[in-house]
Amino acid sequence: QVQLVESGGGLVQAGGSLRLSCAASGRTFSTGAMGWFRQAPGKEREFVAAIRWTGGNTYYRDSVKGRFTISRDNAKNTVYLQMNSLEPEDTAVYYCARTGNFVVNRPELYDTWGQGTQVTVSS
Repeated sequence: QVQLVESGGGLVQAGGSLRLSCAASGRTFSTGAMGWFRQAPGKEREFVAAIRWTGGNTYYRDSVKGRFTISRDNAKNTVYLQMNSLEPEDTAVYYCARTGNFVVNRPELYDTWGQGTQVTVSS
């Protein structure tokens, strides 16, 4: 049984930074991709960023390009999301997930999810 555990969320002022971590246990990943999604109250879950385990190609939604950076540590089976210049609009519960699919920006294609971590950005 694979488990994903997110950490690193919290309350930060606009312009601040947070780093989220997602640790995978129970099995190691060598294929597919890991993604970060977020869901604000009353809104649908949306894609934030993804990274492929092999090759390390990264993908971002437009609104976070230049502010967020996704990275991975294959040896630790951990994925990170460095979030800089945070804005109140970034407030949401952030989830990490794993997919074996080539398409990385659709949540329905991910088969394993973490429990989520709250990120709140105050203005």
